[in-house]
Amino acid sequence: MSSSTPLSGVNQPLHGMALLVTATFLFASHDALSKFLGGIYPIVMVVWARYVVHTLLMAGIFLPKSGMAVLRTRRPLLQTLRALSLLSTSLLFTTGLHYLPLAEATAVNFLAPVLVTALSVPLLKEHVTRSQWLAVVLGFVGVVVMVHPGGAMFTPAILFPLGSALGFCFYQLLTRKLSTIDSPTTSNFYAGLCNTLVMSVLVPFFWATPRWDHALLMLALGGFGMSAHLLLTQAFRFAAPALLAPFSYCQIVFAGLLGWVIFGHMPDSISLIGIAIICFSGLGAALMQRRK
Repeated sequence: MSSSTPLSGVNQPLHGMALLVTATFLFASHDALSKFLGGIYPIVMVVWARYVVHTLLMAGIFLPKSGMAVLRTRRPLLQTLRALSLLSTSLLFTTGLHYLPLAEATAVNFLAPVLVTALSVPLLKEHVTRSQWLAVVLGFVGVVVMVHPGGAMFTPAILFPLGSALGFCFYQLLTRKLSTIDSPTTSNFYAGLCNTLVMSVLVPFFWATPRWDHALLMLALGGFGMSAHLLLTQAFRFAAPALLAPFSYCQIVFAGLLGWVIFGHMPDSISLIGIAIICFSGLGAALMQRRK
């Protein structure tokens, strides 16, 4: 792994942007596949397939280089909590995709940076400025605008992506805490292996033998997730986080395009306004955090 810091890569910002945008496309493709497969197979089975493939790919890449040392952690309890937070996000978001349009569900999930700002006060004892609190309030205003009576999101199923955003918020907070303790490779490998084991215990109760072409899509599901995470990590070697933050919201754009092409859904004008407000609030919260 390179010893360069994120800021040392500002010499190649276009390279970092290209990697990040590609990662967001793969994340959106992963979610579109999850929505498609979740409409055919049990959600537990879809999430299990994602983690199994992801973990096997990581094992193939990192175990030959580092051996079992890649799994050594000084805070196993925190790593387990981090993994379970990510698992809750996967289960809740994939369940939400079964009922909700792809773009809108993705936008609600992007409340995570706003929730991180709010919860960093009681959990990490960080100081939050008035501007950051404004971003928090604005994020929830965006959800209220999007979940308007008569709209596709006016349903109790909205609680699934909201719960997913909360789970991802705890995942990010624990990632921040563990970043000074364990390497990113250890954290990601530990999370993948932990969640694979948990889902492997559950999947026999939900098993449905997939068609061969659907089995290939499940392989692609894990491949997209793994590739997106690797590209995301590489992007920050070439450009500063503050520079790349706006481009992470390309995932909502790709989700909208894939939702239209694959599922024939296009957000209405009010939902688009709500999505824009959520993007603005999340981007503001992320940029202010980077500045701090």
